[in-house]
Amino acid sequence: TPTRTIMEGIEHRIVEVNGIKMHVAEKGKEGPVVLFLHGFPELWYSWRHQIAALGSLGYRAVAPDLRGYGDTEAPSSISSYTIFHLVGDIVALIDALGVEQVFLVAHDWGAIIGWNLCLFRPEKVKAYVCLSVPYLPRNPKIKPVDGMRALFGDDYYVCRFQVRMSMIV
Repeated sequence: TPTRTIMEGIEHRIVEVNGIKMHVAEKGKEGPVVLFLHGFPELWYSWRHQIAALGSLGYRAVAPDLRGYGDTEAPSSISSYTIFHLVGDIVALIDALGVEQVFLVAHDWGAIIGWNLCLFRPEKVKAYVCLSVPYLPRNPKIKPVDGMRALFGDDYYVCRFQVRMSMIV
């Protein structure tokens, strides 16, 4: 079947990074690393076609499930999900792959992590392809979700997934 053909050769493993166990899908053992970061609410699987194609062309194509997604550990404390944790996971993954730099491709939520990786650790990124999310510096005077709510309203997908304290009480 077409799906089976695409999935052939994609290997899965668990890597210890930044204090968590991260699930990684990859194809290709040698060549430049292309690292894919998925969006919300997605998994490595979103990149299966790109992994298969690039892995077959001599690249080492890698896509993790990000912290809290899929088969990657999900720490219970909300304080374990800062951008510093998320970028730290990717830095540790790059190190675990045994390379100095990666070609980074990211979408949606992964793109935000990608932008911050480029800001905090630019030496780890050879080139960055960002899909769907332009760089927007954080306004220190407003919480990100509050800013999204002000710009896009309560029906914006990020806002719809927030738990409000009034609902809990």
